[in-house]
Amino acid sequence: MKITVIGCGRWGSLITWYLDSLGHEVTLYGRPSSGRMQRFLRERKNDLLTLPDRISLSTEIGCVDDAETVVISVNAQGFRRLMEELASLHLKRKMFCLCMKGIEIGSGKRLSEIAEEYLDSSCPVAVWLGPGHVQEFYAGIPNCMVIDSREEAVKRRLIDAFSGSLIRFYYGTDLIGSEVGAAAKNVIGIAAGILDGLKLSTLKGPLMSRGTREVARLIHAMGGSELSAYGLCHLGDYEATVFSRYSHNRCFGEKLVLGESFSELAEGYYTVQAMMDLKNRYQVELPISEAVYQVLYRHADPAHTIDGLFDRSLKKEF
Repeated sequence: MKITVIGCGRWGSLITWYLDSLGHEVTLYGRPSSGRMQRFLRERKNDLLTLPDRISLSTEIGCVDDAETVVISVNAQGFRRLMEELASLHLKRKMFCLCMKGIEIGSGKRLSEIAEEYLDSSCPVAVWLGPGHVQEFYAGIPNCMVIDSREEAVKRRLIDAFSGSLIRFYYGTDLIGSEVGAAAKNVIGIAAGILDGLKLSTLKGPLMSRGTREVARLIHAMGGSELSAYGLCHLGDYEATVFSRYSHNRCFGEKLVLGESFSELAEGYYTVQAMMDLKNRYQVELPISEAVYQVLYRHADPAHTIDGLFDRSLKKEF
């Protein structure tokens, strides 16, 4: 398969390396202004991996013209701007696979919804979600992920093409649940980091139990299946997000409590704003998301907020 990967950050570069390892013809696109892309052009590497010489590198967005499949891994809140740029190319008959997690602030739209606003009807959209960290994949440690789409043929085509010994893909069956669950997982990750910072890591069990149920209610209210929250998109991603030292969202929450800076992207910081929009729109209680929002945007005291969050009657657990 001829593939262009848009996004030269840690996930975009890992996807490029992985798809090349499967024998696909891969081009990595990054903006000319990107320091990461400039380093790839000079050295063909970043701090985590090295790209083989057979992988093409481009700073021209028009390189997507030659691709059968376009895989996108960029900042979720900047995704609409990218889609506006791609719309000007009038692309047709290409599969788009979104390997990112988030909900747009303001509109509350899922990323596949945004993509479909700008793409021709001949360009189907899929999402690639689930657990795993770049450091572990590049070290040869396998994991399972999920691909979902409204079109069954697209799921089959991508799963057949992208599966290997390093990543085993499962078929998603609920696009709404897959996207909402994956995005909300990052908010739970920040909450887990706050617990770590407060030396309350023992509360991660209740956090995971209640977090999954909270997200299941939201997915149901939005028209998806509650069971999706218990799959790879959400609960199945907790090990990588709630516990791992590589989790940006967990690290962000921990360092916030400790008063330390954290320079990496933590998508949950933005997603929690969108979660508050969805909470109000669908009239669903999201106590964990609300607590994280209060700490991040209303500067609420983390210890007091966490104490209030877990000071609930057992009969109100779910």
